[in-house]
Amino acid sequence: MVLCYASNLMPYAGSRRKLVLAFDVGTTYSGISYSILDPGQIPEISGVTRFPANDPYISGASKIPTVIYYDKAGRVQAVGAEAMQDGMFERALDEGWMKAEWFKLLIRPKSGDPSSNLANTMPPLPPGKSVVQVFADFLQYLQTCAEAYIKGTHANGQALWDSVSSEIDYVISHPNGWEGYQQSQIRQAVVVAQLIPDTYQGHSRVLFVTEGEASLHFTVDNGLAVGVIEAGEGIIVVDAGGGTIDISAYAKNVGCDSKTADFEEIGIPQSHLFGSVFVNIEAQLFLDGHLRESDYHDDLEIIVSCFDKSTKIRFKNDQEPQFIRFGGIKDNDPRFNVRYGQLKLSGTDVAKFFEPSVTCIIHSVLNVAANSGRSIKHVVLVGGFSASDWLVSQVGQVLSQNGMKVVHPKNYVNKAVSDGAVSFYLGQRVKERVTKLAYGLICKVAYDPNDAEHRQRVSIRMISRDGKERLPGRFVLVIPKHSRVFEEQKFSFDICRDMGTEKPLKITTSVWCYVGQNPNPRWIDVDTGNYHRLCRLEADTPFLRHMRPEKNRNGRSGGHWMFRCTFVLWFSATELCAQLVWKENGVEKRGPASIVYEPNDI
Repeated sequence: MVLCYASNLMPYAGSRRKLVLAFDVGTTYSGISYSILDPGQIPEISGVTRFPANDPYISGASKIPTVIYYDKAGRVQAVGAEAMQDGMFERALDEGWMKAEWFKLLIRPKSGDPSSNLANTMPPLPPGKSVVQVFADFLQYLQTCAEAYIKGTHANGQALWDSVSSEIDYVISHPNGWEGYQQSQIRQAVVVAQLIPDTYQGHSRVLFVTEGEASLHFTVDNGLAVGVIEAGEGIIVVDAGGGTIDISAYAKNVGCDSKTADFEEIGIPQSHLFGSVFVNIEAQLFLDGHLRESDYHDDLEIIVSCFDKSTKIRFKNDQEPQFIRFGGIKDNDPRFNVRYGQLKLSGTDVAKFFEPSVTCIIHSVLNVAANSGRSIKHVVLVGGFSASDWLVSQVGQVLSQNGMKVVHPKNYVNKAVSDGAVSFYLGQRVKERVTKLAYGLICKVAYDPNDAEHRQRVSIRMISRDGKERLPGRFVLVIPKHSRVFEEQKFSFDICRDMGTEKPLKITTSVWCYVGQNPNPRWIDVDTGNYHRLCRLEADTPFLRHMRPEKNRNGRSGGHWMFRCTFVLWFSATELCAQLVWKENGVEKRGPASIVYEPNDI
C-alpha cells in the first residue's frame, strides 16, 4: 500500500459541518479522538481527555479501562473508569455482577494463538451476552463520553452536537491481522449500539483502519521528520498494545512534494498475541505455583491486579528485587516472601514474564526487515505497552546490535491509534495495497476428455441441468497472492449459473482463499487443507421472473434459468466491496452485491 500523508492538512472541502469520531477499543484500555470539520477550515485532531470517574494515573487521562459490569439481569451497571472505582469490586461481589473484560480478543482470528494459556485465562462473557452485544454496549458508552466532552468543552457545545450528531462518521481501528469477518462483527456492534442505521448508507459511515497504519499517521504527525528517513529506506512501526503486537513496514517514496511524506507498504502487516496482558498471564502462572501452599493463594487475582497497576509499569532492572504491594502491614508469610503486605520477587523472575513479548517483537522486526528488500534503520515503538521501560530497553538493545534505532515518541503514545485513525480519515491517500492471500473461486468447468487433469477426475464428473458434463472443484484465481492492488481497482469474474425455478431469485457464490505455497493453484483436491472460504457474495435477481425458463435436461422435473453474469470485486480503503453486472435485452445493468463473511481462522 502507498500512503500519502499531508503534514499540512488542507481546508475541509465539504459543504456542511461534519464530525469524525475515532474509537480505539483496546483489549485493556480504550480512547477516543475526533475532528470537527467546518467548510473551508483546516481540521484539527483532538482527544477526549475527560471521562466519568477517570483519574490521570489510570493509563493517562486520554484512556479508560475496557471493562463493563453487568447485573444479574444483563443490564450495564458500570463502564470504564467507573468500573474500577474504590469499592466497586466489593459491590460487584455482593450483588452478583459479572465483569466483561478482554472481550475484544474474542473476535480475533483463532489461528496464531501463542498457546492454550489465553483460552484458559480468558474471562468469560456474562451469561446471555454475545461478544457483539458487549462490544456494542462499550461503543455506546464511548459515544456518550464523546458527546458529553464535546458539549462541555466547545462553545455552544449543545448546538454544535445537535448539528452533527445525525450523520457522524466513525473510524474504528483493529489489529493488523483482522480481516472481513472481524470487521463485519464490529460493524454489527456499531449497528446494535444504534450509532448508525442498518442500511447501506449507514454502513458506509464506518471506516476501518489497521492499528499499524494508524500508528504510522500518528508517528508522522508527531515529529518523525521527513529527513530522518532517507529516500527509499524502510521503517518499521511496532504498535505494542494490551492484546496484540502489530508490526508494519513502510518505505518513504520520493514522489511527493516537500509538504508531504509518502510511505509504501513493503511487507505484509503482522499481528501477534503478545500484548501486555500476556505479561499478566505469565505472572499469574508463576504466582499460582509460587503461592499454591500459601494462605494468600486465594488473593491471586488481587495480587496480579496490583502487579499490573504498579510493579509491571515500574519494572526496569532485573538485578533488583521487585515488590507487589497487595495488602496491609499485618499480611506476613516469610516462607513465601510476603512481608507487611508486599510480595517480594526476584528481578530475573519478573523479566521472564516479559520475555515472550520481547522475543516476539525482536524476531518479528528482524524477520520483516530481512524480507522487505529495503535498508531499515528505524523502528518506531508506540502503544500503551511501550510505556514499559523494560520492554523498550530490551527491544532497543538487541535491535541496535542489528543496525536499527528504536524511536519512541514520548507524546501520548497511548493515544497514537485513535489520533492516527482521525489523521487517516483526514489525509487518506492509500494508493495501493499488498494482498497477503490468493483470492479466487471454486467452480464447475466443462468436462474435456482430452485434458489429462480432467481424465484424472472423471469419477466426479456430473450432469448439470442443461445436460452437459461438468467437473467440480476447479479453483479459478482472481487476485494472486502478494499482488499490488490499487484502491478501487476492479477485479471481475464471469459465472454461468443454472438456477432452478423452485429456488429464491437470488444468486450466490463464494470467494475462497488459498494460503499454501503453490504459485498456480488449480484443483482443490490438491493441497486441500490450504483452501478456506472467505465470504459469500449474494445479489437479488428478481428480473429473472421476466425471463423464460428452460426445461431441465438432466432427468429432473421442472425448469431452470441459465443466468450469465459478472461479479466485480474491489478494495475500498481496507474493505472488500462487490457488485453484480448482467445484461437485460443487450443492455448492461449493475446492482449491489452483499458480502457475508464466514467465521475463519486465516
